[in-house]
Amino acid sequence: MDNARVSIVILNWNGWEDTIECLESLFQINYPNFDVILVDNASGDDSLEKIKKYCSGNLKVESGFFKYNPENKPINLLEYTKEFDDPKVHMKKENTNRDQLILIKNDKNVGFPGGNNIGMKFALKFFNPDYILLLNNDTVVEKNFLGELVRNGDSEGDIGILGPKIYFYDKPNIIWSSGCEISWKLSRGIQIGTNELDNGQYDTKKQVEYVSGSAFLIKSEVIKKIGLMDENYFLYFEESDWTLRTNKRGYNTLYVPQSKIWHKISRSGGGISNPIGLYYITRNRWIFMNKWASNKDYIIFIIYQIISAIIFPIFLSIYYANLKLFKAYYFGLFDAIHYITFKTSRNSIK
Repeated sequence: MDNARVSIVILNWNGWEDTIECLESLFQINYPNFDVILVDNASGDDSLEKIKKYCSGNLKVESGFFKYNPENKPINLLEYTKEFDDPKVHMKKENTNRDQLILIKNDKNVGFPGGNNIGMKFALKFFNPDYILLLNNDTVVEKNFLGELVRNGDSEGDIGILGPKIYFYDKPNIIWSSGCEISWKLSRGIQIGTNELDNGQYDTKKQVEYVSGSAFLIKSEVIKKIGLMDENYFLYFEESDWTLRTNKRGYNTLYVPQSKIWHKISRSGGGISNPIGLYYITRNRWIFMNKWASNKDYIIFIIYQIISAIIFPIFLSIYYANLKLFKAYYFGLFDAIHYITFKTSRNSIK
């Protein structure tokens, strides 16, 4: 496939500073055939105004990863609601890469899978891309990152999903992820190579269980077969679920170390140190394990959760000096049990 078309979907929620740095790095890559769709998840700050100012060329981006380029401004900004019923997009199916940004404005926060699904629906409807790349707004990309991913995707027919080598943004030579694997015993995803200095130990491409949702390239043919991401997750575990659904259709996942990006890590959800992050991690871990774990691993998971249900939230509340974490954990636990009991059955969703 010669210069396959790629639609890049980025989700913004109260993070315009990260977003415009990500956009500026994207508009400087050397891949010739891509478009960018930015979905704003009902930001409560001045994100929309700042993004418009950036596109007009009146807001310079400072970064240690690249030199700001004023020559590619202004960027043509086309704005839509989530219904995107304005017909002007029908005239813009040609290669738009560096001169256009699609901005879709949601009227409420529909979460990570919900926001990305809206962007993907737009891409599939109007651009018919060969690939869709989900890219976190708190990332910065290397110039050839997309070309390396696409080249490997084109050359291997059984590959449905690809991901790059990811470094910490504030520690540019330290690896955050060289692909991911699922620990069924710990009921969590594990980033391969995290916190290791990059000495070339992960420079060989290989098939992995899944790749981080912060930079997730998927073939459009896969999406058409398995559908979009499960919006019930809202935040966390959605890319793992999506990958396992992909695997069931015979596709594999490839880690491509020649493709490189830098990631600021948990800028929106905050992980277990943030009540929102802890709530969804707790809730979605149960939903994911109920859906995908073997009977043996699921029993072990339940036993482990019963034992840690008292110790873990107390420890987190003390360690992070935040009593809201205690409440967030139990809200997540109770909502997970309610969801599993009344909305799904283990046999019906496996």
